[in-house]
Formats: sequence, C-alpha cells, structure tokens
Amino acid sequence: MPVLNRIADYAAEMRDWRRHLHRHPELRFDCHETADFIARRLQEFGVDQIHQGIATSGLVAIIEGQAEGPTIGLRADMDALPITEATGADHASTRPGRMHACGHDGHVTMLLGAARYLAETRRFSGRVALMFQPAEEDGGGGEVMVQEGVMERFGITQVYGIHNAPNVPLGRFVTAPGPLMAAVDTATVRVIGRGGHGATPHETVDPVVAIVGMVQALQTIISRNLYPLDELVLSVTQIHTGTASNIIPEDGWFCATIRTFTPDVREMVRRRFHEIVEGHAAAYGVETLIDYELGYPPTVNDPEKAAFAIEVAAEIAGAAGVEANANREMGSEDFAYMLEARPGAYLFLGTGPGAGLHHPAYDFNDEAAPIGASFFARLVERAHPL
Repeated sequence: MPVLNRIADYAAEMRDWRRHLHRHPELRFDCHETADFIARRLQEFGVDQIHQGIATSGLVAIIEGQAEGPTIGLRADMDALPITEATGADHASTRPGRMHACGHDGHVTMLLGAARYLAETRRFSGRVALMFQPAEEDGGGGEVMVQEGVMERFGITQVYGIHNAPNVPLGRFVTAPGPLMAAVDTATVRVIGRGGHGATPHETVDPVVAIVGMVQALQTIISRNLYPLDELVLSVTQIHTGTASNIIPEDGWFCATIRTFTPDVREMVRRRFHEIVEGHAAAYGVETLIDYELGYPPTVNDPEKAAFAIEVAAEIAGAAGVEANANREMGSEDFAYMLEARPGAYLFLGTGPGAGLHHPAYDFNDEAAPIGASFFARLVERAHPL
C-alpha cells in the first residue's frame, strides 16, 4: 500500500501548509503563531477537542473513533532553529536569523495530514491524541509536556513519532528496536589561574596549559575506561581563553558534549570527567568550576511497538523500503521523554538528496509529507481496528 489515496488528494494543500510554516519559524517555547495555525487547520478538519497552552505553546488534539478503546499518541515537534537561511527558496524564512533547518515544519505537516484523514474517515476504535510539541531543539518541550501530565490527562497508552532524514532515499523508513538515539550531556569547565606577562611565565599560574592537559586526558575515558563494545562520544567543542599574544590569561573555559546509551556508561563518564578535571587542576595549581548538565535521555524504542511500526511502514514503503535494524544514532531527541513515559517507537523517514539537518541550505522535501501522514494514519487504523 503506497500513499493513501485520500491523503494524496490533498498533497498540494499539505505543501502549502508546510511552506507557510517554513516562512514563519518560531523558537523554543515561543511557538504560539505556529500553534494557532495548527489549531485553525484542526478546527477545519472537525477534530473533537483542541487543548492549547500545554508546555507554554504546545497543543493536544483528540479525534474520537467509532468504538470504545484506548488512546494512541502521535507527536510532531514545532520549533525552528536560530540559523540564517540560505536556501534562496520562494518560501524561505521571513524572520532573519531563524529557519526551519531541521524539518519540524514537515513533521507538523505530516501530522496535520494524518489528522485530516482520521477526522474524515474515523476507521478506528478508541481515540487519537495528536501532540504538537514546542522546544525540541532547546528546552526539552517533550519533557515539559510529560511533566504537565499529558499522558495521564488524555489516557495515552502508546506513542509514536517520525523525524525526516535527508540523503536517505525518499520514502524509506529507518528504525530499530531498543536504543535508537543517544543521551546527551553537556559539560562546561571554567579554569582559573593567575595571569601575567608571557615573558615571565614563572610568575603566573597558566590556565592554558591546564586546559590543554585536561582536554587531552579526557579522551582517555574512551580509550581506557570504556568497555570496547560500548558506545560513547566525548567531544570537546569549544576552548576560549586569552586576549593577546604576550599575555598569559587569568582564566579560560572549555565545553564538551557527551553522548551515551546506558545509565552505567553515563554515570562512569560523569564520574571520570570530574576526577580528571579536578586531578589536573591540583597538578597545575589552578581552580576549576565544573557545570555538568544532564540532558535528554536515550531514545529507546519498545521492541514490540517498534516491530509493529515496522509492519505498518512496510505497508506504505514495501518491505524493501524499511530498514528495521538500523545502527544507533549518536544524536539526541527529546521524544525520549515520551518513550520513557509510555511504550512506543520513533522512526526516520528518508527525504532524498539535499543539505543535511541544521544546515542553512536545508529544506524539507514536500513529497515526503504524504508518506509520513499515510504512515501515521495506518498506524492508528492497525493499532485500533474496528
């Protein structure tokens, strides 16, 4: 079964929705205009309930089926990124320094397409909860929605989400049971020494040398503390210090991103990070301030729900169009919080050749939206048959 015929009928309207959203990107929790646009479309479709103001600007819409049954949750993220667009498209962002560089405009459009179909046909039992979430890129809107009780309030028993995947063949679904995306933590370290003239280093306590030693030693966490078959990324991504070529600075700082999959490895890295930085601080005679922030948890698919989602994806894309045991991704995703709260699955949907995610030249491929909408619609019909 390819794209559902009824959804194909309004593919052009879906393109228009997506391009409107692309022109008007919003950041973090401030997605009020986006939510209002979504709410107007949902009202036109005749959904049964619309609840706004969740996690500041998120919303949940309910579509009732034709018989009693449980509630399935479908999620789309709404927020954009603080990036200046370089696509040159007619529908490019009208807001300088903001753009939909991760395809959340496409995610919203997929879920709106499914909502229109499901509200028209209602060939399912139970209910569908459509969750439009702010602040996936920064702020953890998924966690806030869970903390505000959406799962309990709407009786959601299982959850599903899709993310677009540039440079994966158009229409190809990619997922795996168990851990799919990594936890992400961020460490920022301020190193405080005693500055002075570069010609008299013996009169200073040099933070630059200390930072270099710390950064190099941190890589031994991977090479000497990690079981070789476990997975870990520790990347120092910024180092800032100094003002002139002949001055040893008073202080400096660096930061790192840490990606893990298991609680044991996550805790081991946190512990060793502190030990290494604090040990080097003592050795070099500097002071340190460590801010080690635990971020999104790993995105873990329920094996049973992932197997079900794979079956549904094969209906849309054919068995050859589904990669069911994909390699884990070291990126992160705050849908992880919803998967901690309820069993479900997260999938990637190929959008064909193009610029990568978070790139100024990225643009969502509108041909993918009816495919994603068809997947969501069939997921509901299969999960809650009449």
